[in-house]
Amino acid sequence: MTRIVIRVAAVALLLAGLAAGVYVGQQRPPATGAAMDPVQAEAIDMQLVKDRQNQHAAARARYTEAEGAAAAKAASAARTASGYAKELDKKVVAQKKAAQQRKNSGPVAFGGSIPSSCGEFSGSRAIGCALTLSAGFGLDQFACLNKLWNKESGWNYRAENRSSGAYGIPQSLPGSKMASFGADWRTNPATQIKWGLDYIKKRYTTPCGAWNHSVQFNNY
Repeated sequence: MTRIVIRVAAVALLLAGLAAGVYVGQQRPPATGAAMDPVQAEAIDMQLVKDRQNQHAAARARYTEAEGAAAAKAASAARTASGYAKELDKKVVAQKKAAQQRKNSGPVAFGGSIPSSCGEFSGSRAIGCALTLSAGFGLDQFACLNKLWNKESGWNYRAENRSSGAYGIPQSLPGSKMASFGADWRTNPATQIKWGLDYIKKRYTTPCGAWNHSVQFNNY
């Protein structure tokens, strides 16, 4: 096996030498009739070999440069595609989050204690309970309303948020909106409650819908 390898290597070297000789012979200037100085002939042969080597080096450099440009272009395309993918992922996550928020903000059944009658309350709460029933809602909805306005104003018809200007039991912003239900909106709990129930019905359908929104977003 070793002898075969040696023979193959010898043949390859012989062929390479022949090829180089052919190339040099092809590139060597034609004879002019005068005998060429051996030293000069050797110098010409060496220069031809160097020229050939330089050509190979230049070709390799061009190939390497082309490879580098292609790799840079591919890397740029990959980064761009990655950026698009990340943006798409962000949009999908945002859409899912928004859909979940919309789902959570809808009316839900009240899970707390439901009063057996409006007789359990007094003052503004008793008025609010009676007006809630008059508006077509049940006691379960008043349980939500009670929690909502406990949070907003403590059912104080003079409650005022000095930073925002919200006023009254339902914390109307501005308070003057409640004038559509009576000129006494500043001092009459019933006027404020009627306006508040109308606002809730138009915007959240039910008091429990408004309460659920308040739980989720701290406003209604």
